[in-house]
Amino acid sequence: MMATILIVDDEKEMRELLRLYLEQEGFTCVEADDGEAGLAMLANAHIDLIILDIMMPKLDGYRFCMHVRERSQVPIIFLTARSDEWDRVYGLKIGADDYIVKPFSPNEVVARVYAVLRRTKSSAETPPKYEAGPIAVDEKARKVTVNGKSVVLTLKEFELLTLFLKHRGQVFTREQLLDRVWGIHYIGSTRTVDTHIKTLRIKLGEAGQLIQTVWGVGYKFDEKI
Repeated sequence: MMATILIVDDEKEMRELLRLYLEQEGFTCVEADDGEAGLAMLANAHIDLIILDIMMPKLDGYRFCMHVRERSQVPIIFLTARSDEWDRVYGLKIGADDYIVKPFSPNEVVARVYAVLRRTKSSAETPPKYEAGPIAVDEKARKVTVNGKSVVLTLKEFELLTLFLKHRGQVFTREQLLDRVWGIHYIGSTRTVDTHIKTLRIKLGEAGQLIQTVWGVGYKFDEKI
């Protein structure tokens, strides 16, 4: 099955040109005309690669890239008119896999897409497993065990636990957890976080104490208790 590519660009003609060449190669394309719409689409669809403009309304490409890198390693190719060395270096530094300057050859873009997908394929096929004390998380299988016994979690509980294990010792505010796990478009109270943390701790049993409350701030995962 060919990859699904998200094109995020505020220029309709640009999106249509890219779609034409990519679909001729057998790729599936979806589009967003600004960064916020792109994040919403990424949260609700399986995306294999993103082609991203920088200068867009609502949420520019740099901030979009940083939001994505906080929660995903999906490959990103910047496709932009900004040609300064600073822009290229900064784009790659914040997590882009490639950087193409407009005007461009559509065939070159297609070739770059193939190259980035080849480079990232091996790591994408084997999502990491995380272990901390008695807790083990298999991200690909969405499986959690405590002392070797399976624990059934909801999707949000699983995502919270995985986030904590990826960033052990880091303190997250409730607002940061809402952003990372529920997404920036979530409308609701931070009480949602407290409720999910409570049920997650209960399901983890004694290991639940590894998720610590940092009073007045939020939560962190710490093996040293």
